Amino acid sequence: MANIKSAKKRIGVIRVKTNRNRRVKAHLKDVFKDFDQAIAAADEDAAKASLDKAEKKLMQAAAKGTIHKNAASRKVSRMTIRFKTVFGQEG
Repeated sequence: MANIKSAKKRIGVIRVKTNRNRRVKAHLKDVFKDFDQAIAAADEDAAKASLDKAEKKLMQAAAKGTIHKNAASRKVSRMTIRFKTVFGQEG
């Protein structure tokens, strides 16, 4: 355990940030699950809505530093490719 006052404060800050990151990552997993279920059900409207929501949440997580911006972009790209493959859209 830390003895220095500033080190004790940092422990508290780290705890808060860790909890926020865990919440965000858990929420991202739920968003991905919704997208996967919509793809499996071949529901184009639900899949598109889930894709839009996932993109927004990923970019928010990247902006806050929870995940790296390149990782967020990669995940969005892969989800978009899956969407286009399943529903046969060009572009």
